Amino acid sequence: MAKGQSRPHKRGWLVLLLAVGLLQAPIFAQAVVVDLNTSLEEGIETNLGGRSLIVEELTTTWCVSCAEIDPYLMNVADAHASRIALMAYHPDDGVDAFGPEAAQHRIERLRAVDANLPGTPTFMVEGGAYRTGTDAWVDVQRDILDLEVARQSFTQLQFNVQRINESIHATITTFDGHAMNGSQLTFLVLEHGKTVPKGFDNPGEPARDRVVIATAECRLGDGFVSTSIGLIHSEAPTSCTTDFSIEFGPLDSFSVVLLHENDYQSIEARDDLGTYGALEFAYRERSSDEAWNPVWVVLGVTAFTGLLIVQKRD
Repeated sequence: MAKGQSRPHKRGWLVLLLAVGLLQAPIFAQAVVVDLNTSLEEGIETNLGGRSLIVEELTTTWCVSCAEIDPYLMNVADAHASRIALMAYHPDDGVDAFGPEAAQHRIERLRAVDANLPGTPTFMVEGGAYRTGTDAWVDVQRDILDLEVARQSFTQLQFNVQRINESIHATITTFDGHAMNGSQLTFLVLEHGKTVPKGFDNPGEPARDRVVIATAECRLGDGFVSTSIGLIHSEAPTSCTTDFSIEFGPLDSFSVVLLHENDYQSIEARDDLGTYGALEFAYRERSSDEAWNPVWVVLGVTAFTGLLIVQKRD
């Protein structure tokens, strides 16, 4: 090959390396998963993140198919903690063993867009299409991958979790995004391994995972904590974005998820249940290491295609 012909080839590889580097940057670790032996007395701060996607599940303790898929979902939560925040809503239907008020509040949020919710188990990625049934997880995975590739910007979030005496405190420390008047910051508390009480219809394991039990919402427009359910206390003395905090009672294993999302009024106006940013802190055991992220396949193919185009033009 002549000396003058080597430059396009080198430039093509430079484009490839640059593309992969830029695409990697926003996908670095998001969630913090802390082992149960770790002390929270000194406080632990999350990574600066927000790219994680929320996957909301409608489930019940009496649902047979829910019981079948629940152990699999526990492994999914372990394997993809930095990619998704997976949370389970148990309805207050008079039959479910839990029916937390916080979960019912989130279900009513979904009904603001579509009053006719499907059966269980049903999954939604970023408030998108309903995926119902035990065989729907293939579609859920496709939704996750599509949104991971499409999401180019997000609100960066960071918060601190600390045990003070017998209670747990979570406080936002960083907010880097558009503080839109029609949006809110939402803390969600999830309990892992929540035992199903005796006397309730339970076709599955003796405990359920990722059960949403508490929440607080702070409107960015006026800095007002409009919702506080299942918590000891919640407040935002200065503003939602600087010192919004929650306090909840002791739990053996839990997650705290911080969301930047549309407030209730904006949902009704825009029919948009998606988030601008989501970040999880998990205090639980892990059964497997972080799985390899298949989004790299798409990113690699995209970068390689760009390389071929550049070479062809040159």
